[in-house]
Amino acid sequence: MNKYLKIDPWCIIEDTFSRENHPASESIFSLGNGRFGQRANFEESYSGESLQGNYIAGVYYPDKTRVGWWKNGYPEYFAKILNAPNWIGIEIQVGGELVDLAKAKVLSFRRTLNMKEGILYREYHIELASGKQLKANITRFLSMKDPELGIIRYSLVPVNFSGRIGIISSLDAGIKNADANYDEYFWDEVAKNFKDDCGYITSRTRKTEFDVCLGITTRILNGEEVVSISPTIEQREKYLAFHYTPEVSKGGAITILKYAAVQSSLYHKKEDLMDQAELSLKKAAEKGFENLLREHKERWEEKWKTSDILIEGDDEAQQGIRFNIFQLNQTYTGDDERLNIGPKGFTGEKYGGVTYWDTEAYCLPFFLCTAPSYVARNLVFYRYKQLGKAIENGEKLGFTEGAALYPMVTINGEECHNEWEITFEEIHRNGAIAHAIYNYVRHTGDKRYLIDYGLEVLIAISRFWRQRVNFSESRKKWVMLGVTGPNEYENNVNNNWYTNTIASWTLSYTIQLIAEIKNMDEEKYKILVSKVRFNEQEEIPAWEDIIENMYYPIDKESGIFLQQDGYLDKEQITTDQLDPAQQPINQHWSWDRILRSCFIKQADVLQGIYLFEDHYDTETIRKNFEFYESRTVHESSLSPCVHSILAARLSDMEMAYKLYLRTSRLDLDDYNNEVDEGLHITSMAGTWMSVIEGFAGKRVRNGRLVLNPQIPEQWESYSFKILFRGSRLKVKVTPKNLYLVNESNISAALIVLDESIQLNGQEEKVMKMKK
Repeated sequence: MNKYLKIDPWCIIEDTFSRENHPASESIFSLGNGRFGQRANFEESYSGESLQGNYIAGVYYPDKTRVGWWKNGYPEYFAKILNAPNWIGIEIQVGGELVDLAKAKVLSFRRTLNMKEGILYREYHIELASGKQLKANITRFLSMKDPELGIIRYSLVPVNFSGRIGIISSLDAGIKNADANYDEYFWDEVAKNFKDDCGYITSRTRKTEFDVCLGITTRILNGEEVVSISPTIEQREKYLAFHYTPEVSKGGAITILKYAAVQSSLYHKKEDLMDQAELSLKKAAEKGFENLLREHKERWEEKWKTSDILIEGDDEAQQGIRFNIFQLNQTYTGDDERLNIGPKGFTGEKYGGVTYWDTEAYCLPFFLCTAPSYVARNLVFYRYKQLGKAIENGEKLGFTEGAALYPMVTINGEECHNEWEITFEEIHRNGAIAHAIYNYVRHTGDKRYLIDYGLEVLIAISRFWRQRVNFSESRKKWVMLGVTGPNEYENNVNNNWYTNTIASWTLSYTIQLIAEIKNMDEEKYKILVSKVRFNEQEEIPAWEDIIENMYYPIDKESGIFLQQDGYLDKEQITTDQLDPAQQPINQHWSWDRILRSCFIKQADVLQGIYLFEDHYDTETIRKNFEFYESRTVHESSLSPCVHSILAARLSDMEMAYKLYLRTSRLDLDDYNNEVDEGLHITSMAGTWMSVIEGFAGKRVRNGRLVLNPQIPEQWESYSFKILFRGSRLKVKVTPKNLYLVNESNISAALIVLDESIQLNGQEEKVMKMKK
């Protein structure tokens, strides 16, 4: 852990400059607006350790797979969201000395991420080798109102000198990803243009041929007045810059305004990109900095109205949850059904910035409850659009007759993950996608989605499960061999309990829906049967046989659901016996040692109990939780939230709170010593789940929203809002009372503290908390 940030309810604050912490801060202070994102790199030159990062949603490169031993079925490439041309550069020179915080004497420094407004502030006071001192105050934001705009205001004050300052405002397309498999550049320059006081570079990705045009324009202000300076233009391959040398007076301020337009061929014709960039810059300059900032703040205000969680009495917990919500909202807006949520969002390159099962298992619940209905619908529709590719992926591995295996990692529907034990074996991702359809429909009531899209996906996934099991003559049961469950510290195991469970559930859910949809829209059902060549008389009985005779590994003596066959053959030691100096074990142990240990990376059996808790009584949940929690090292960011929710389900609020802090402050306090690689965006949705599904006990049963809240003893109260089937509900929990307000005009059917109630439009209700 590394707790160097100040605690504040609405801000992330770093008030001392540290070269050691800077790579982590570049991740933590990142900005995004759903369309593109920027790590918190310094605008001015910096010679210390840094990962320059500007990432554009949907623009990727198929980096050729690099493995020591090729296996049949391996994907040809790993898709990577690219480190795009760098637009933030503002180099500062004083008397020939370059401003570089890695070399200058830093007299004071402060960096602040205002999460309420989506703005990054930075200020510094430095002394150069010459003895000249300079103060700077910088504001940066990526517009939520105009998501193709990035804006910087960089103010300078010479403290003890007068003279000329050199300012170089640049655009650099000669960048590369830090994780390129073959150390190659992914971009080619297509065009470089200058027009009036604007500069443009159009770049094209190799292989995928996305075009991106970045345009910049810069204004120099003395006070509030624009200084008329004719810049010197510098250009070379993949680079352009404007050089300014304004006169400055001791104690006087000079301000640099830099507007950047980011346009991609995902949204515009290639031949129109520069014109679109020019139009964006013209509009930005006409609006001016203050108006752009105001519009940006207003958009953030709208987002916080439905997604904020207010915690009173615990600023550390408050800061943690808001940081997680902030990053989710700036990563994905749901405005484009072609986009999804990468595990690192716009904050780093690890995992390639593409889609994993994290979206369905963790992110969907957050957007279901906090965003307009089309946002969650676009997330599930994303997988429908890629169904054809999922069937192709299945065919590559030998599956037939329309069986779909969704990829572990993708950006366009093709599998692009190249670790065999995950690519071929971590097939539970199919179950996560099936469950997401169920989750979406039960929350929204949108059964039309099932008729039009959802059932087709479920049939394809069910066909996969049928072919993936085989019948064991010795057990007289259906078994699932050679899989990897959510716990990636176990590879190539037989009968992973979670995978068998979610496979069987998918078959049951699909059969149930077939019966319902035949009654709802028989004509549409007939069309679907013809389209996918569904043989109801043959396929459904086969599925029913698997459901009835699926094998689940269970220890008969204790009643524990075994993570997989042979799990109890391992030496059974618990995490409290681990040497803290040996943790995280994935950074200290060999992979062989990890695989032979009983230690668990993340929720596996408990993932299944979390999803299907209604299938098990409290005592079954308790004994499995106590057994597996004591063996889980939580070295996946996706783990603590599930454990926190189950701990709250068992009324172990001390454990639930401890695990909530771990998930909410995972990146802020850098629990796993890796935040410099980027933030854990998808698990941040799990932090929201820890509060709403854990502490507040939110569920959906039989078309009703269920709330059974508890409150950690560290909190005076907490409150949040939930969007549910058209109604907007505000919930506040205190140790004594539960306050409910229906802020919409649509009535909501609820089960609250085990009592069925109807909360009419604009109605308020107060209920006594359980003791």
